[in-house]
Amino acid sequence: MDPKAYLTVAAILFVLGVEGFLLRRNMIIILMSVELMLNAVNLTLVTFARMNLDMDAHVVAFFAMALAAAESSVGLAIVIAVFRLKRTANVDDMSIMKG
Repeated sequence: MDPKAYLTVAAILFVLGVEGFLLRRNMIIILMSVELMLNAVNLTLVTFARMNLDMDAHVVAFFAMALAAAESSVGLAIVIAVFRLKRTANVDDMSIMKG
């Protein structure tokens, strides 16, 4: 398959992730948008690695996916803790971090 197709899909995923991050106010949606952007970057990395016949980038992408999974679990735990305290997941209503 043509690498241009993979890069197009990655660009679309990244733009959707940026749009979700900037326009949505729900913390869960924001975390999902960040994950979408990370997956788009991983797809781009693997596409260029495949074009250059380099397997090292595949290992880097695998570790990035593992790191993203750990980041999302910690982020979700923080969201749940804040939700239990404030009873909302809207970032505009969050003032817990302010002094």
